[in-house]
Amino acid sequence: MIDFTDSQLERYSRHIILQEIGIEGQEKILASKVLIVGAGGLGSPAALYLAAAGIGTIGIVDYDEVEISNLQRQIAHFTNDIKAAKVDSAAEKMRAINPDIVVRKYRLNLCADNIQDIIKEYDFVIDGSDNFPTKFLVNDACSFTNIPFSHGGIVRFEGQTMTVLPGKSACYRCVFPKPPPINVVPNCSQVGVLGAIAGMLGTIQAAEALKYVLGVGEPLSDALLTFDAKTMDFHKIRLKKQKNCRICGENPTITELHDEKQAVCQQG
Repeated sequence: MIDFTDSQLERYSRHIILQEIGIEGQEKILASKVLIVGAGGLGSPAALYLAAAGIGTIGIVDYDEVEISNLQRQIAHFTNDIKAAKVDSAAEKMRAINPDIVVRKYRLNLCADNIQDIIKEYDFVIDGSDNFPTKFLVNDACSFTNIPFSHGGIVRFEGQTMTVLPGKSACYRCVFPKPPPINVVPNCSQVGVLGAIAGMLGTIQAAEALKYVLGVGEPLSDALLTFDAKTMDFHKIRLKKQKNCRICGENPTITELHDEKQAVCQQG
């Protein structure tokens, strides 16, 4: 049992007074570990909200440096962070929000050779990556290690997200069996993105992580949530595990991790 300081009781008071959370729930949050893949449009709001909530250990993976074009949507990075490593910039903001937490930085490109060693330390993964190879890699690695994760993607005015509970719910490959042909799906640098929708979707992903570690509510599993910010129409598409899924089906054909070929993608 955590011996909360007066400062912590005040910091987390709006959680603690919630019947569904209370002291015990906040203890669960402080004891939990969440990995965020990508410190961009989706990873930024997710990181800030999870830090504020008191997730005890937050890992953040990203190889890139901050560019001026990121600042329109990637709210963990400021103008004076340009050319800094995104993991350093994001970690600085997270620690500034909440000194209680531990931030682990991974400045690298995730690949089949390193992902399992990283994710095995965490309770939940948020995928805010901006490319299909990483999205499929996260799905496959989480399936093999039985770690739940939240998928997210944005482009233009639209977003989509789903939560995968390995062995229980439909996985990413149940919905998208393989990456699309290269250059078929446009990315943000080609068609643009409304910056605020990154915050909308990344915040949903943070909420899914918190719900999971708390055991509260219903996860966004066996469902794909999509929205169009132009009309504010939200749709929840019901999903189910596919018997012929290449990784979680009855006769899986993917038995080890591999790196898919690069293709442009919905961005974080």
